[in-house]
Amino acid sequence: MKKLTHIDEKGKAHMVDVGAKPDTERVAIARGEVKMKKATFDLIAAGNLKKGDVLTVAQIAGINGAKRTSDLIPLCHPLLLTHISVQLELDKSLPGVQISASARLRGKTGVEMEALTAVSVAALTIYDMAKAAEKTMVIQNIHLVEKSGGKSGHFKVEG
Repeated sequence: MKKLTHIDEKGKAHMVDVGAKPDTERVAIARGEVKMKKATFDLIAAGNLKKGDVLTVAQIAGINGAKRTSDLIPLCHPLLLTHISVQLELDKSLPGVQISASARLRGKTGVEMEALTAVSVAALTIYDMAKAAEKTMVIQNIHLVEKSGGKSGHFKVEG
């Protein structure tokens, strides 16, 4: 069984010391979605919500969320991201918004949490901006899709 890296030999939580690790190029991609009623979807698609352009605001919020991950997740290292991308796509079949985020850096620790935080904050922003129209929206399926770099190498969700 693998050992949890954020737990010390006494079972106490601690921040991992990454000082001796080599710098490598690290990339992570995460996805998630916000499911909503068709009427709410139509309002967002038409740009008719009082708070403004939902997708642009959520995109910027996701980028800001990635940059602030270490402020939100207690044992995450503050990272110097070299790139963060957040894409939002309206999906009639859901109906709702598909969210994808990628984070990149050259460093000693991975960027999975930054990509996941970007998706989460973008989803929360969509909810916040559209909650006057619908309070039953569901934020769902937030997950890591792919990561590369570091000792553990490449990981990709199949399918």
